[in-house]
Amino acid sequence: MAHCIIIGADVHVKSILVKAAADRDEPVQRSFRNTVSGRTALLGWLACWSERLGGARVLVVYETSSLGYVLYDEVMAAGFECMVVATSRLARSWRHRRNKTDERDAQLLLELGRSHVLAGNPLAAVWVPDPELRDHRELTRARTDLANKITRVKAQVKSLLHRYGLERPAGTGKGWTKGFAAWLDGLAEGPTLGWGARVALCTLLAQLGSLVKEAAYVDDHLVALSAHPRHAAAVEAMDAGYKGVGLKVALTVLTELGDLWRFPNRRSLASYAGLAPSSHESGEANDRKGHITHQGPSRLRRALCQAVQHWVRWDPEAKARYRRLVARGGRRAKKIAKVAMMRRLLIRLWHTARKAQAAARTAQDRCE
Repeated sequence: MAHCIIIGADVHVKSILVKAAADRDEPVQRSFRNTVSGRTALLGWLACWSERLGGARVLVVYETSSLGYVLYDEVMAAGFECMVVATSRLARSWRHRRNKTDERDAQLLLELGRSHVLAGNPLAAVWVPDPELRDHRELTRARTDLANKITRVKAQVKSLLHRYGLERPAGTGKGWTKGFAAWLDGLAEGPTLGWGARVALCTLLAQLGSLVKEAAYVDDHLVALSAHPRHAAAVEAMDAGYKGVGLKVALTVLTELGDLWRFPNRRSLASYAGLAPSSHESGEANDRKGHITHQGPSRLRRALCQAVQHWVRWDPEAKARYRRLVARGGRRAKKIAKVAMMRRLLIRLWHTARKAQAAARTAQDRCE
């Protein structure tokens, strides 16, 4: 019988604590530094162990985190197997949540890996994007983060105005118009506010101006990314086919979904995006649905929410469907209708992008 070494790794910024066992043997615990030399030592230790067992299979299991896929890449490059488990899908008992330690986390991951290898139980492993897609994600996520920072600074400016009972003058329109911005500049230099408030307002306006410049800088690179052979056909099809879906939304959808063919149907797509309803069924109480799960990338849902606001406003078909959903009534009719339209738009964009990519590949094959 071929042996298998299973490793549960609890990965942190400075350290990696592992619980490892061969087949059903008692696990051993080791700790390594999360550095290049530390990870090299970990892989060397596993290679020696595998060699002693006659070339045993090696499987490393660890949780998703903000540290990315550095360990995954190095484990795979060493010729071993690696599975990254979705943290949100790990079933932890109340006792484990109340007494959480690195050793227990590593033990849990080891047991999950064992049950997967020895008993064939499914493991909630995430789909790992390739390095190129990860690089593209950095750009779209940087633009999303800049948009959030701009919104936060604008809210701080308005909060400062409220604290001093100042209202925007007539003729400056609604929103962050040029007239409103010019009035703020005058307010920061004039005698209306005290010295401290003027300094605070000047600082906020300087931050806002810097963030807007950075956003424009990233937008220029998003235009270049939209012309990348990997995304060009799908971005063009989505941008042309749906009002409210511009370049940024299209690229966010493509980079967050990754391989569009990894979703077998629309239900799995909605589940990944966190737009599927949660389920509360037990005994005779069946078909009890709750709020959406909110699992998956929140950036994707935020982009869809912004796109839907324009889609239901300018597309007659979408507007009619949205109104029918709202007309059903209920305490949260508008919110439920918006979520339903987000799911509908995502599924349509998915179909459109897949068709565009398939057509582009067919055309490329003909040319070759």
